[in-house]
Amino acid sequence: MDHLTQRPHIVVHPPALDGSRRVTEGDVTLGLASHLDDVVEILRLADLDRIEVEESDLIEWQGGGPDDWPGLSEHEES
Repeated sequence: MDHLTQRPHIVVHPPALDGSRRVTEGDVTLGLASHLDDVVEILRLADLDRIEVEESDLIEWQGGGPDDWPGLSEHEES
């Protein structure tokens, strides 16, 4: 592997029907997140906690950014 392929490419996928978002690195699923804190914890467990979750260019946010968690909106309004 050269230095370019060793940079992690993390993808936070679009929300599922329940609002959770899959977090992957390449073809590997690292975990399922229901909140931004879950993404931080998933990356910590994968030894990638040096990544600034909300601002890093190593993370590709699909179907919405770090503030988009549709499953949470019902709880916040009540």
